[in-house]
Amino acid sequence: MYQAKIDKEIVKDLPIAQTDCQIELIDSPDEVDKAVKYLLRSKVVGFDTESKPSFTKGKSNKIALMQISTQKRCFLFRLQMIGKNQRLKEFLENENIKKIGVAIHGDLRNLRVWSKFEPKNFVDLQNIVGDYGIEELGLQKIYAIIFGKKISKSQQLSNWEAKILNRAQQVYAATDAWACRQIYLKLTKNKTVINDKD
Repeated sequence: MYQAKIDKEIVKDLPIAQTDCQIELIDSPDEVDKAVKYLLRSKVVGFDTESKPSFTKGKSNKIALMQISTQKRCFLFRLQMIGKNQRLKEFLENENIKKIGVAIHGDLRNLRVWSKFEPKNFVDLQNIVGDYGIEELGLQKIYAIIFGKKISKSQQLSNWEAKILNRAQQVYAATDAWACRQIYLKLTKNKTVINDKD
């Protein structure tokens, strides 16, 4: 069992955690097939999305980026550039691959604006951390409790629809998806991942 809560002042002073996996931007339909083919080799992936922040009450922007991470590679799918994509839709509907995220209800709702699909085998960490004594529901604090490191939120409000995503944005986005996967595997000590070929 883990500690239930962690103070934000303690989190602030923790060392920074960031993924060291290879980050690949997918911004055209031609690149999707190769990325999905690779992802299909994994049994557990991390999942997250990013949207351009809206500073107008009641207005939200469409999802600009969907991140899918394995242990060694994270793909950043720029959905507004890719458009609707059957291969990506089929991946999200694949019931043989666990897709791990945090507060994913909103992500999935907004993804259906991009493409109508039936999400299969998505796991929301908020629904399982309580079984391990953790009462925090945010990714940053959950990660801090389990690993003693801090996930930076410095790029959270940056422009995810920018023509070019800078390196800091890419690392931030990839780290969030990668961290979800790390948390799940640590909590469940998931043995199936040993068979991952990546």
